Amino acid sequence: MSAVIHPAKTSGTPRAPRESSGARLAVRRFLRNRLAVVGLGVVVFFVLFCFVGPLVYSTDQTHTALQQVNLAPNGAHWLGTDAVGHDELGRLMYGGKVSLIVGLAAGVLATVIGTLWGAVAGYAGGWIDAVMMRVVDAGIAIPALFILLVVSAITTPGLAGLILILGLVSWLVPSRLIRAETLTLKNRDYVLTLRAIGGTHARAILRHILPNSVSTVIVATTFQIADAILLVAYVSYLGLGVQPPDTDWGGMLSTGLTAAYSGYWWLILPPGLAIILVVWAFNAIGDGLRDAFDVRGRG
Repeated sequence: MSAVIHPAKTSGTPRAPRESSGARLAVRRFLRNRLAVVGLGVVVFFVLFCFVGPLVYSTDQTHTALQQVNLAPNGAHWLGTDAVGHDELGRLMYGGKVSLIVGLAAGVLATVIGTLWGAVAGYAGGWIDAVMMRVVDAGIAIPALFILLVVSAITTPGLAGLILILGLVSWLVPSRLIRAETLTLKNRDYVLTLRAIGGTHARAILRHILPNSVSTVIVATTFQIADAILLVAYVSYLGLGVQPPDTDWGGMLSTGLTAAYSGYWWLILPPGLAIILVVWAFNAIGDGLRDAFDVRGRG
């Protein structure tokens, strides 16, 4: 008696084990970094606080109220009022919105400029690379804060002007990072093959070099955002940043410093802590992303 063979049970092809993509591995590694996750939570909190908060906690940040200046925190004003009667909690939201917008926009702009500059320099090589990187070295030798102070003393930049200036003085470090990455990528087989079949240099950079440098670009962006927030706080603290009636956390810190000697602690602690927390958060996120994209650490 012959055995009956059921094709349905024997002819099926074995299923290949399901493998996680590189992006999923990076997310898992990032989520295992507790400091990075906390930093992400801090950034999300401040974004909601600054952009959604004013819709819930509405205050007048335009007109002065001299009858309620320098009030201590109370039920009506949770963080008190400043020297012209503005609600300090509402001011913190308003100033934070400016700081975050300038920091995010300037950080992204600096990374875009630095990425393109570094990719072209690294890919071209030779004397072009040498000249372009000497420009970078000369720029790094001049402190960014010094350039900002000189420009701010000559002109009073608005919000868009401040973003542009910060972006133009902050792109140097990302350009060196991307150049180093490009020097490695341009000798990969897919780039050499493209050049062998007559592909243009622009195509090699835009379609192969930059997409494969995305992890470095993302990490550089987070650090640039943190640096931009600090820079705008510096110049605003010195009175050369965002001009009244607008403000940011640096301007609030500058205004509150003199009042702190009179015991008005609520005018200096909130903006100071906000700057520290946000800058730390973006740096923690950058560290977490750098570890997450590190292929050598993946198991």
